[in-house]
Amino acid sequence: MHRVVACLLALLLVATGPAPLQAQDSASVQIARVKYGGGGDWYSDERSLPELLSFVRSNTLLDVARKEAVVELTSDKVYGYPYLYLTGHGNVRFSPAEAERLRDYLMGGGFLHIDDNYGLDEPIRRELRKVFPERELQEVPFSHPIYSIAYAFPSGLPKIHEHDGKPPRGYGLFDDAGRLMVFYSVESDLGDGWEPASVHDNPPEKRRAALRMGANILTYAMTH
Repeated sequence: MHRVVACLLALLLVATGPAPLQAQDSASVQIARVKYGGGGDWYSDERSLPELLSFVRSNTLLDVARKEAVVELTSDKVYGYPYLYLTGHGNVRFSPAEAERLRDYLMGGGFLHIDDNYGLDEPIRRELRKVFPERELQEVPFSHPIYSIAYAFPSGLPKIHEHDGKPPRGYGLFDDAGRLMVFYSVESDLGDGWEPASVHDNPPEKRRAALRMGANILTYAMTH
């Protein structure tokens, strides 16, 4: 059995047994932010994931932890997370060991969401070629379940911040069975939309769209 799937099954078995409230919360499914090297600010939008997780807990049936973990790709702990989140503005660089570990994680059932916080596009495309030299990023069609699994986005990703003023795009890497294992959001900046409204002065409708799209991505990751 793939390692990521095995870890999640073990977690679900614990979560479904009788336990006090505190233990049930500790057994909630946890996601993780990727800490990477190369100089980019992997920690940017530090309040974004707790806000997204709060929204997901309140508006879906997903039993997610209230705060994300932080994980390095060289750690075996990576296999315990059904969803990894990678963001930043600058450079990112994977060592050969990190690229190999990430490939193993993804081919074993894991999911990576890369959210370009502006300036990440060139380096992350370069690094993904280290992980999957035989696979090319392709645009995810609007008909894909990631755009409708919880909330309907018939035109794809919502546009949260201007960046270069281009339309938002969602790209993906698929495994041999057609499962989306890497989702790369560009020219959208979902993380900025997840943060509290006061941080980026986002209007309510944009923040709501960002949170709903984030809920879609999490739901897809945890059900596929």
